[in-house]
Amino acid sequence: QVQLVESGGGLVQAGGSLRLSCAASGSISSINAMGWNRQSPGKQRELVATISSGGSTNYADSVKGRFIISRDNAKNTVYLQMNSLKPEDTAVYYCYAGWGHNNYYFWGQGTQVTVSS
Repeated sequence: QVQLVESGGGLVQAGGSLRLSCAASGSISSINAMGWNRQSPGKQRELVATISSGGSTNYADSVKGRFIISRDNAKNTVYLQMNSLKPEDTAVYYCYAGWGHNNYYFWGQGTQVTVSS
């Protein structure tokens, strides 16, 4: 079992920045890739960014050049630095971790990000 606790969401004006954190605990030695998804009202959950255990990253086209995902394995924490935020970035952001040989997914509880215009 893995527990994921997110922090860092909030309200920011367009053009501003926020940094999300996701701390993992439990059976962390079997964590593979970690990342962030987001969901806006009335929309499906979408991938934002992922980072492998080796540090390879992948981003949604909508956030490339603005968001940076990073991972501190010593602290069992993944971060999402969000810059040049837009109102369309408003969503609940969920951290996830792939775990074990079957890559079972654990999810955090979500953190709200609201970008005002």
